[in-house]
This record gives sequence, structure tokens and C-alpha cells, in this order.
Amino acid sequence: MIIAGVGLSVLAVVLVGIVVARKVDGDSANYLVAGRRLGTPLVAASLMAAAVDSNATVGNTDLTASFGFWSGASLALGLAICLLLTGLFLARPMNRMGLFTLADFYRLRYGRGVEVASSVLMIFAFAILMAGNLVACGYLLERFLGLDYTLGVLLAVALVLVYTVGGGMFSDAYTAAIQIAITVVATVALLWWVGATIGFEIAEGMGPFDLGQLSSTDQGAPINWATLVSLGIGDIVAIDFMQRIFAAKNPDVARRACLTGAAGTAVVGVAYALVALSAASVLGLSMDDGPVLFQLLDDHAPTGLTILVLSGIVAASFSTASGAILATSAVAVRNVLGVRRVVDAGPDPLLRWTRVAMVPVVVAGVLVALQVAQTGILLTLAFDLMLAGLVVPFLLGMFWKRGGTRAAVAALVVGLTVRITLFVLTPTMYGVPNDVLHVPNALVDASFDGWPTFYGAVASLLAYVVAALVWPRTVTEEAWALADGLPVEADVAAEEDAVPARGTSAPVTA
Repeated sequence: MIIAGVGLSVLAVVLVGIVVARKVDGDSANYLVAGRRLGTPLVAASLMAAAVDSNATVGNTDLTASFGFWSGASLALGLAICLLLTGLFLARPMNRMGLFTLADFYRLRYGRGVEVASSVLMIFAFAILMAGNLVACGYLLERFLGLDYTLGVLLAVALVLVYTVGGGMFSDAYTAAIQIAITVVATVALLWWVGATIGFEIAEGMGPFDLGQLSSTDQGAPINWATLVSLGIGDIVAIDFMQRIFAAKNPDVARRACLTGAAGTAVVGVAYALVALSAASVLGLSMDDGPVLFQLLDDHAPTGLTILVLSGIVAASFSTASGAILATSAVAVRNVLGVRRVVDAGPDPLLRWTRVAMVPVVVAGVLVALQVAQTGILLTLAFDLMLAGLVVPFLLGMFWKRGGTRAAVAALVVGLTVRITLFVLTPTMYGVPNDVLHVPNALVDASFDGWPTFYGAVASLLAYVVAALVWPRTVTEEAWALADGLPVEADVAAEEDAVPARGTSAPVTA
């Protein structure tokens, strides 16, 4: 009954994605950025669907029930902060640039070498992000249908691929509207049911106003702050978020969509955290018996509510996985392999090869999901790496003209070296054992957990500033952006140049 209900909602999402796929019309601009024609509701829905995924729901409830409100809610609140900052400062200028992928910025600002290096890091991080959502789907099918976890992961990724391969950003945006509607209704229903049945009860020291979680090392403050910072700032260079911003029909739409998505993400994240606190306090649920939210729904909630909430989780996970697959494949083909869009000269190679690249991208995500069966932890780890390597070159590259290629390389190399070294040395990651890659040592113990996030980011910032002061941006480096078609400091819309109308008399590349 439960799986049948969830299956119907998934089927509806997949069918909508397939129907909308006809809008692609053989053009990679339609496929990657929806022809830059999406309005505020669709962009906001797709941004929120990408943020309110299994990490912000299932991962959130697991961590909240175990360690307190700020441990779990920080996943959603960090993403909300990211969308807020992006909306206030970055959405409008990034939309005006008329880019196809975020990695295009690194090419225009720093040259081909930095473009490739940043692209590789983006691909690696988003394979981790995709894996986090596949993990939740695998656990869901394992618990409610009795499927093997591995089979559940494979089934989930196959369903996402069905509509993503065909419709790209158009399918992602239209299915996101359905997914967010389900998620919002499910969140309201879940809150009402918890309040009316088990009641809202919070154990001492675990609630949102127990600020020891943000000030005391013993209560995990460094880890909680690391989560907020890595997602709130590291997620600024999320290629799936930026792909949706590029798809907005104008800069003001991009800005409004980010702010709307930020508010919705925060509300849903806080709601799930409060549910987890009550489930742990009143019912004694914990991660020891599997995901806390799944236990609550399977053992205590009415069937209708269970179907609704699980449908919302699966739908949001599908949306995030879809966006990650699309953006990662586009970066791999356009920015690593150098394939460009061609209009009216036969099949568009960027469109064709982006679709082909989805297969190895998905394989990488599945392998990570099978190796590290965590949800919220994988999300934070992905953007911790982005924070250490890519955020500084992006933000300073946007607002400070002095830094050039050497500064970007210094920030990337130093930040990642520091962060990865400390990751290997620290026995835990965000409160759970580091089973991914840990070298036993006497230098670092579990109390250091959380601090590596800050050290990696600070090291990247210092490296960029010092290199920029020693080797300022050259005239030749400034000319790269102009020769590539768009200056980074452009103050006017570039949509007409970047996305020419179909039907021109000569082939057009972008």
C-alpha cells in the first residue's frame, strides 16, 4: 500500500518529465538552461527542490535526534543561507553573464587550466552529493519494500535518468513544481500529526534555544558551525543551483527565486528538526535502528501520512539527483572536454555528448552511495571540498579584479591540500567515524572535528590574497575573457549573444 502510493507519485513525476522533454527541440541551450526562459515560480521551485532533498529531511532528522537541533537543522539552514546570500549578491550578475555552466566563469576569469581543475573538483563533489540522495532512496525501498539496498539505489537512479536524459533543465524545473507541492503539503501534514498525537517535546539541551550547541565544543559547536559555513558559503559554488539561476529569464527573476527558495528551505528544515526532537524524546527513536524518520513513519504514523511524506522525500531526492546529473555532465563535456554548442549545422554536439556523459556520472554516484551509506554527512563533505578549493577564487574573482590565474591556482591547491590532509588525519567527520579515508595518528583526535572546515577555507583565502598581491592579473589574462566572448565585469545582459535564436542562416557556437 505504502510503496504503491509512493510509486504513483513517482510515476506522475517521471511522466511529466518525459512530456516536457519535447521543449528541448534538439538545442543544448534548451537542455542545459531551459532556453533562459523560466519565470520565478519554476526557478524558485527547482532551487527549493534541490535544497530540500533527502539530506535536509532524512539526514536532518537523523542528526537532530542524535545530537540536537543545530546538528541536523544546520543542513537545511545552511542551504537557506546559501540561497539568501546568492539572491542578495550573486544571482543578478551571474544571470546577466549568460553562462551555460558555473565552470564557464572560471575559464573567463582565470583561463583554461583553472577551468579544467575547477571542473574536476565540481564533478567529484557532485558525485558525492548525488550519492547522498541515492542513499536515502535505497534505504526507503529496503525498509518499505524489502528490496536489497543496492537494488534500491540502482532503481532510483534509473528512474531519475529516464526523464533527465530526455528533458534536461526543462524536465527538472517542471517536475520540481510537482515535487515541491508534495513536499510542502507533506511537511504541514506531518507537523499537524505530531502535534496532535505525540506532542512536541524536546529533551533538555537538545532544542533550538539551547545555544550550547553553537558555543560549546563538548556539545559539537565546531561541527555545527562547520556545517553552517560549508553549506552556507561552500554551496554558493553549487553547479546545480547556478544552472537554475542561469535558466531564469532575467536577473530579477533569478534574485526573487533565490530569496523565495531560501525562505521555503528554512521553514521545511526547521519543521523536520522539530519532528525529530519529539520522536527522540517521546518515542525514544534513534539512528541505531535505521533512519529516524523512516521508523516514525513505518511504526507510528497513519498510512496516508506515510505515503505523503515518503513521496515528498523521494520527489525532492529525485530533483536533486536530476540537477546534479545534468550539471555534472554538462561540466564534464563542455568544460573538461571542450565541446561547444552548435546551432543549425546538424545535431548539437553539446547536447548529444552531455546525454552520453550522464552514464559515467551516474556510475560514479552509485559507487559512492554503495561505499558510504550516509545522507547528511555526504552533503556536508561535498561542499566542504568546494569551500576549500573554489569559493575564494569565485567570490574574489567576482568582486576584486587584482587576482589572476596564479592566485586562483594557489587558492585551489593550498585550500584543498590543507582540507584533505586534515580530513585524513581526523578520526571522525561531522560526528560520525571517518570510514572513508583515515590514517591513524597521535596528532589529531575526535575533538578536532569541525575545525578542518575553517582551516581549509582560511588557507585558501590567504593563498589567493598573497598570490594576487605578488602576481597581479596581467593584461593577457584580462584579454582571455574578451577573446572568449564575455568579460567577467559585463554589466549588460548577454542572453541574445549566448543563446541565439534557432533558424539563423549560419552555424552558431557558444
